[in-house]
Amino acid sequence: MKKKIVIANWKMNHDFYETTSFLRDLLKIFFDKKINYKKKVIIAPSFPFLQISNQILQGTSLNVAAQNVHQMENGPYTGEVSASMLRSIGIKQVILGHSERKKYFSETNDILLKKIHISLKYGLNIIFCVGETFFERKRKEQFIVVKNQLEETVFQCTSEKISNFIIAYEPIWAIGTGETATPEQVQKMHKYIRTLFLDKYGEKISKKIHILYGGSINDTNARNIFSKEDIDGGLVGNSSLQIEKFLKILLS
Repeated sequence: MKKKIVIANWKMNHDFYETTSFLRDLLKIFFDKKINYKKKVIIAPSFPFLQISNQILQGTSLNVAAQNVHQMENGPYTGEVSASMLRSIGIKQVILGHSERKKYFSETNDILLKKIHISLKYGLNIIFCVGETFFERKRKEQFIVVKNQLEETVFQCTSEKISNFIIAYEPIWAIGTGETATPEQVQKMHKYIRTLFLDKYGEKISKKIHILYGGSINDTNARNIFSKEDIDGGLVGNSSLQIEKFLKILLS
């Protein structure tokens, strides 16, 4: 059985003190209480705190991911961060395609494909988000939308590169809204995504690929969601900001 993955996406939350205190307190709880959470844990803090987070978690089983990366290698892109910069401070994972990046920063599949290529060039593992809007689901277009997103981005990569990917299904209508898809709805989409990987890359890859759920997971619904066959963990937003809630999710 694959080890489930839980990713804490802190978005634009937690300053320096809050970030460092959270991580040190989390490690202290793990050490003092000898908690066996049996999941791979990835923390995605804000850009300014990636290096210190990586230093705090060095030598532990917890990993750090960036929330985004620019699609160009370098150049006159004020305020942006490149893949080489991330690697230079020891970051090995990046979230791409989050629904909020698409909504607020107009990221297209073409831009995301460029981000994939530059991330792979610098050896970054990719947590790639896909998902439909409320109106797309209402029109019963969710499956074709997700298929198109994958075909225009991830599926442009060779089978040799797919081991660098984690897929996160995040129905956009359930991001930061308090709404969540039912476990049955999530399982149906995850099974469909796994079938797309089967058709494109074969059985070995389709079984190995981690497909996470990223729609308003919290400490009360995580256990039920994680129990489904094709759900390999979660991309957690608001509920990862408080240690108590995050611990309950890890133990789900």
